[in-house]
Amino acid sequence: MTVAKQGKAMQTIDKLAWLYTQDRRILCARSRGKETFYIPGGKREAGETDHDALQREIREELSVELVPNSLSLAGVFEAQADGRPAGTTVRMTCYFGDYAGTLKAASEIAEFAWLAHADWAKTSEVDHVIFDWLKTRGELR
Repeated sequence: MTVAKQGKAMQTIDKLAWLYTQDRRILCARSRGKETFYIPGGKREAGETDHDALQREIREELSVELVPNSLSLAGVFEAQADGRPAGTTVRMTCYFGDYAGTLKAASEIAEFAWLAHADWAKTSEVDHVIFDWLKTRGELR
């Protein structure tokens, strides 16, 4: 999607994310060759619903199955996209939900970690917004 703003074309990257907290920490993943942690998720493929895309991405990245009936919309968050030109934003549609199986880094994921609000600097700009929101809800320490 491209939006004109002050005479410049602005690009928005549309993504999905799974918010899963445990002991007031959030599950995040780091891709191979990267230093930044991200909240797990990704982009939709043609014809996929949010739930279908999120289930596929989480299965590919973390080797677990999201429980379909447990998924609920948490919110939509926007911020500057990491590693992209100024004005390129990422719009992250986030869902809460439970999972079945054992978490295991897979595909391009090097590792996963449980991060607290104090670990905010290890994450992307949009994740900063989400971390702050979760902290105000009492879901992150």
